[in-house]
Amino acid sequence: MTQTQELVAWTHQQKCEKAVESLGKNGFDAVYCPTAAFARDYIFKEAAAAQTVGFGGSLSVADLQVIEELRGQGKELLIHSVPGLSPEERIAIMRRQLTCDLFLTGCNAVTLSGILVNIDGVGNRAASMFFGPRQVIVVVGRNKLVDGDVNAAIKRVKDWASPPNAKRLNYNTPCAKTGFCSDCNSPDRICRITTVIERKPRLTDVRVVVVNEDLGL
Repeated sequence: MTQTQELVAWTHQQKCEKAVESLGKNGFDAVYCPTAAFARDYIFKEAAAAQTVGFGGSLSVADLQVIEELRGQGKELLIHSVPGLSPEERIAIMRRQLTCDLFLTGCNAVTLSGILVNIDGVGNRAASMFFGPRQVIVVVGRNKLVDGDVNAAIKRVKDWASPPNAKRLNYNTPCAKTGFCSDCNSPDRICRITTVIERKPRLTDVRVVVVNEDLGL
């Protein structure tokens, strides 16, 4: 690692640790992980007792490559993005994710003051984050941290997450073509539900894993 890389990593570490501290003050169980490998190990440890594991369609979680290990442990994986599923089968899996033992998801943006901000098209991912599953683990790469308020977090989502996600999902939206949000009214619009989690939900065991690596979009 070059000196420049070391200094960049150190700067990101300070922001990650600040976010963890703030999340803790807001009631979340928050953990700092210096690398994705640490985050993987944490997930495997927390998943030990889970029989059903739901996946919210997060690229951050996909980047950790935990699916095959969890499947090898004999767990039932609830993944609604598996190719070949009918619309009815997809929706059925989404509904089961709401009551799974462990729900794994990313987060579109997290403020350094410890607030989780997400924008969904359907809402299944966001809904599962705050009520239903026995335990939720939210994976947050350093690229998701925002040094600002909720409005800055929403701007981060619409500038950096929504356009590439619309393109990835092959939606016919202006942002999927231009890379810029135009606050469209397209039938394929994915920015339909915005959730702001200011404090840990009372009845849900939410763990936030903040990783000093870029994960997801």
